[in-house]
Amino acid sequence: MRIDVDIVKEVRAARRRFEVAIRFTADTDRLALYGPSGVGKTLTLQMLAGLVRPDRGRIVVDETPWFDADRRIDVRPRERRIGYVFQDYALFPHWTVAENVGGAFARGWPQPYAGAEARRVDELLGAFDLADVRLSYPSQLSGGQRQRTAVARALAGSPRVLLLDEPFAALDGMLKNRLRAELLHQRAEHAVPMILITHDPDDLAACADVVVTIADGRVVDCGRGANGSTPTKMPQNDYPSPNRAVVT
Repeated sequence: MRIDVDIVKEVRAARRRFEVAIRFTADTDRLALYGPSGVGKTLTLQMLAGLVRPDRGRIVVDETPWFDADRRIDVRPRERRIGYVFQDYALFPHWTVAENVGGAFARGWPQPYAGAEARRVDELLGAFDLADVRLSYPSQLSGGQRQRTAVARALAGSPRVLLLDEPFAALDGMLKNRLRAELLHQRAEHAVPMILITHDPDDLAACADVVVTIADGRVVDCGRGANGSTPTKMPQNDYPSPNRAVVT
């Protein structure tokens, strides 16, 4: 996947003004947005997904414009074919685990699905160790089970790109390693490019070939991840306005 991002979004809250200006170009199927909390990583991911509209700029994926303010292009989220794992899971509370995962195929209240769709749901429930809780509701699940349900749902619809906001943050130890390994297996098996938000260097080592480091709403570095150099410390807060970062 080749992605070219040059977007700006101003956020105002009370008397605080914060501008996110993200510029980078990368050619990779495993990209991470890295940095401490509050620097604009989640907002950037939401703009890539089409959930938040940038004030200006462009987003181009594999030569297809998803957003271009000058040309008045703004592709709807569903048409971008995004699989999104939210930091707070965003599961439907009155749907079972199976219905949440199968919801990737439906619009609105869960509709019956069969054939290849049913097999895909069963495959993912098994892969993420959710078969025994397929009829349970989110309130009946552990944090790890809710997280695994969210990841399975994001993968169910064969997305064009998988976006993950701190997908392993609620997990510890062996469970985190297992989910990370299964996610990478599923991503590779179905050839789905992935953009991951994290502040955990272990996630970078396992999941990222290219790391975009963000500080105060700016890209301060764009470099090789797992197969090259990996950031070893969090960025500071005194960086100048962004320059274009390119990794190919």
